[in-house]
Amino acid sequence: MCVIFGDAVKNSRRVFDFPGLLKRLEELDQVMAEPGFWDDHSAAQETVRESNRLKQWTGAVATVEEKLDEVELYREMAEEGDAESAREAERALGESIRALEKLEARFLLSGEDDDKGAILQINPGAGGTESQDWAAMLLRMYSRYCEAEGWDYEVLDTVPADEAGIKSATLEIRTPYCYGYLKGESGVHRLVRISPFDAQSRRHTSFASCFVYPLVDEDNVDIEIDEKDLRIDTYRASGAGGQHVNKTSSAIRITHVPTGIVVQCQNQRSQHRNKDAAMKMLYARLYQKRLEEEQAKQAELESSKMKIDFGSQIRSYVLQPYTKVKDHRTEVETANAQGVLDGDLELFTLAYLRANATTQSGAESA
Repeated sequence: MCVIFGDAVKNSRRVFDFPGLLKRLEELDQVMAEPGFWDDHSAAQETVRESNRLKQWTGAVATVEEKLDEVELYREMAEEGDAESAREAERALGESIRALEKLEARFLLSGEDDDKGAILQINPGAGGTESQDWAAMLLRMYSRYCEAEGWDYEVLDTVPADEAGIKSATLEIRTPYCYGYLKGESGVHRLVRISPFDAQSRRHTSFASCFVYPLVDEDNVDIEIDEKDLRIDTYRASGAGGQHVNKTSSAIRITHVPTGIVVQCQNQRSQHRNKDAAMKMLYARLYQKRLEEEQAKQAELESSKMKIDFGSQIRSYVLQPYTKVKDHRTEVETANAQGVLDGDLELFTLAYLRANATTQSGAESA
């Protein structure tokens, strides 16, 4: 088994020129160490972004090799009659499989924007407190997922609901390639459970939507925003956040008049930082809108092209009368619903990437 995995890693190294990536990383490290590197802020940011993207690849390979070395070490010890080493070898082998799957996922991230960070927005559906609480559960799930993956993320904006849950939430995830992993999360998420808000303990079905946009800004996308097209409103932030946040008009709402897109941010302590965060959301929304318009035009020319429908129900989370999470696009399911709600989403994200790659490959060969 280890030999097979080792061959897979060697093949991976050849496919994307692993020595070349390491050499390029060394070059970038030298550039970033030079005096005056930050004199050209825009160029410096692009260099840092390239370095971070390459580290996502080299780090994935290094992790697989490290796990395989660990398996081999425990295997040799187990052959000498050490029962504990045999158990450790089995554990390390499982970790090697998961690391190799992560490496496989890297090869599936071939979309134009897959190497970007992401803006993730959550909104409850109709249903009042039930859906608002479900939206808060999704916010926790995605936050846990980001933490488990070691991604650099920040909750830019949350609007608390009156009784429980949230009216909306927005996360900025800055780690390269996280958009590629999360793009399949866009859509409607359905929850079935015994309601904690129902005195008669009846079963309820709740809906919440998730939208994922590539993280872009004025430095890495050719979108121009005219200040005259913006309506900027300030207001007092609501909910937790400290005395300063709640007593000053630090929250920002920006309306892009030509498109009607509205973004807002209230979680930062200063009005300036809230405005910067809201502008990031606006760039991401405008960029996504342009992509969707281009996809719509392309779809008219290619009837076989896979439809991207952000309004469809993509996944069901059932907690009563049994526990199961099922993705309706890939048919992948698990009985470990609590694990998924605690952020264990890798089963679904990888299945979506595989299915999407198969669909695109079939469309290209047709």
